[in-house]
Amino acid sequence: MRLSYPVAVRALCEFTAKVGDLDLRFTPSPTAQEGMAGHRRVAAGRGAGYQSEVSLSGQYAELQVRGRADGYDPVLNRLEEIKTYRGDLSRQPDNHRQLHWAQARMYGWLLADQLGLPELRLALVYLDVDSDRQTLIEEPWSREALKRWFEAQCEVFLAFARPELKRLAERDQGLRELRFPYADFRTGQRDLAETVYKAASTGRCLLAQATTGIGKTLATLFPLLKAMVPQQLDKIYFLTAKTPGRQLALDALQQVVRSQPGLALRGLELVARDKACEYPDKACHGDACPLAKGFYDRLPAARVAALKRPLLDQASVREVALAHQVCPYYLSQELARWVDVVVGDYNYYFDLTALLMGLAQANQWNLALLVDEAHNLVDRARQMYSASLDPWRLQALRKAPPARLKTALQRLNREWNALCKDQLTPYQARTALPDKFLLTLLRCVSLIGDEMNENPLSLDRSLLDFYFEALQFTRVAELFDEHYLFDITVREGAGRKRQATLCLRNVVPAPLLAPRLKAPRSSVLFSATLSPRRYYQDLLGLPADCAWVDVASPFNAAQLQVRIADHISTRYAHRERSLVPIVELMAEQFAEATGNYLAFFSSFEYLQQVATLMAVRYPAIALWLQKPKMDEGARRDFLGQFAEHTQGIGFAVLGGAFGEGIDLPGKRLIGAFVATLGLPQFNPVNEQIKQRMGAIFGAGYDYAYLYPGLQKVVQAAGRVIRGVDDEGVVVLIDDRFAQAKVQQLFPRWWQLAAPVE
Repeated sequence: MRLSYPVAVRALCEFTAKVGDLDLRFTPSPTAQEGMAGHRRVAAGRGAGYQSEVSLSGQYAELQVRGRADGYDPVLNRLEEIKTYRGDLSRQPDNHRQLHWAQARMYGWLLADQLGLPELRLALVYLDVDSDRQTLIEEPWSREALKRWFEAQCEVFLAFARPELKRLAERDQGLRELRFPYADFRTGQRDLAETVYKAASTGRCLLAQATTGIGKTLATLFPLLKAMVPQQLDKIYFLTAKTPGRQLALDALQQVVRSQPGLALRGLELVARDKACEYPDKACHGDACPLAKGFYDRLPAARVAALKRPLLDQASVREVALAHQVCPYYLSQELARWVDVVVGDYNYYFDLTALLMGLAQANQWNLALLVDEAHNLVDRARQMYSASLDPWRLQALRKAPPARLKTALQRLNREWNALCKDQLTPYQARTALPDKFLLTLLRCVSLIGDEMNENPLSLDRSLLDFYFEALQFTRVAELFDEHYLFDITVREGAGRKRQATLCLRNVVPAPLLAPRLKAPRSSVLFSATLSPRRYYQDLLGLPADCAWVDVASPFNAAQLQVRIADHISTRYAHRERSLVPIVELMAEQFAEATGNYLAFFSSFEYLQQVATLMAVRYPAIALWLQKPKMDEGARRDFLGQFAEHTQGIGFAVLGGAFGEGIDLPGKRLIGAFVATLGLPQFNPVNEQIKQRMGAIFGAGYDYAYLYPGLQKVVQAAGRVIRGVDDEGVVVLIDDRFAQAKVQQLFPRWWQLAAPVE
């Protein structure tokens, strides 16, 4: 059995000292950068002997308590817990203040014990990041009183920690004995699993390209479970881009648990707030939501009940939460501390305010990171690290603003209009940020924050929408450098008045991703399409010693006939004349091998043109069309058309919901047509991205257009062969597919058949 249980001061205090309602009204909390800057300003104003970031640790029974106190003044014999905030401090909920005092007292005992102090002054220092005004609240403590308080908190925590220590010991023993859930590995699966294990053992990052069908999910998760004990891993984070990826990870975890009865392993699924919220029309505080009222009072019982289950998927968390009348979303965030494997979306780790990244840092966890379908991380990271401001939100807000915001919003509107006053073209990228505008925007954000604190129940939706958009814009502005574009798009609004949309557009997410990929002991990024390697190395910020493996495919060229229709051009200028040849080509292939096909196009308009003509010329062929903005039910219905006994052609947009992440094995799908290179649209934004890519990497067109486009093509083609017994055909429709530069990006195991006549 483990003899020691390490716990961070903050985690221990949050466990023992949080009581009362869940209450998010005291917002916004400053950004991490603002918080760190605030701490530095406080420290800079103290005496010469002031000590910042004091490392402290102490032992009580099995608990090893550790953390960093914000500051200690030996002259005043005062330990300080510094908190930054915005708004009216008097409106801070009591349970927030109670938690802050708990942290100060915990650090107080550790410091008194370490230095042998008979007494100590404790202080909460609240810094308003907007006004720089400090509020200091002190209380004197004796060594004996601090010790009694510390030991009482530890005893509360140990009531939970001792059974957890026993479980961890049982888990470790089970993981040592763990065997692969199946009798044999698939072709390529063992190679991938061994490489992942080596990466974890050597503490390296790994970029793994492995074709669909080898069982990548299990081949990456299993070796990290085997590495947990020897590498002393605290958690495994399995991050996905889409819901189907989460389900595959949960299924793999379930397979492992079922293969070894009694394995004391816990897994958790994290879902987005809008999918977990039971009362989406209510605010997150006890006066509005019944599941927030008394949340922390009912949390201990809910936590114990939940942790009796080995696999906490969304349905399980919801069932426990509602049985104990607590919020499912925030219960799942609490449970993330007490499980071994967390499955969630990219944003839970890579976002600027990511929960999982924050927990790992606060608790000093030793992590292993799995990034599924990692080719998606480039675009997803760009979205996370970008921000835009819509002028229509401001105009809607100005129609009936709260009285205290009227002047500030008018001033913001003037500064906004001034930005596009001399702009001659609809789109323009700029090299510098508009400092005056940003200062005005920050003032508005601060005032709206005050309004939210004072009148939380009477806020208009338009005010909240603008507030969160503006807050994100100010936070991203702090990150602006050569890896960003600041651009303004001007359109004419009502009365021919010019309206400007402002965008801080991340182009290269590498500098922001790099520390998040470096922090774990090992980060494994895997996908069927990670070529060329240099592209992903550059844009994802992978370390220089990142290992690379291209796993041999379990499929052979005879299973997939890859044909190129190089007599057709799908360029926009040639689209009209391409319709008849494409329809005839698809009809001929369908007649030659009748079954289910997917046809991919560059846009819904192009898709509709081909489908309309095909319905006229070949009415006997069943056609199923993807529609814009299909919900999950509509997507399920679309895929339901592809059955073993059906015959028809599904029309879809390349890069959309059906271009990757769907599984139609056997006769459910025997072929695909790809009538586009998938190149991003030619427009001023993408041209700016191309220029910036060229300046940074020297390969502007390839990085901005070619590589992202071909990645989508290969993903779409990968829908056809899903198992070792599948056979099918992929027809690539465009003369550019015949170019050697394009074909170099095809999977190694493909062999091209004779071109389509």
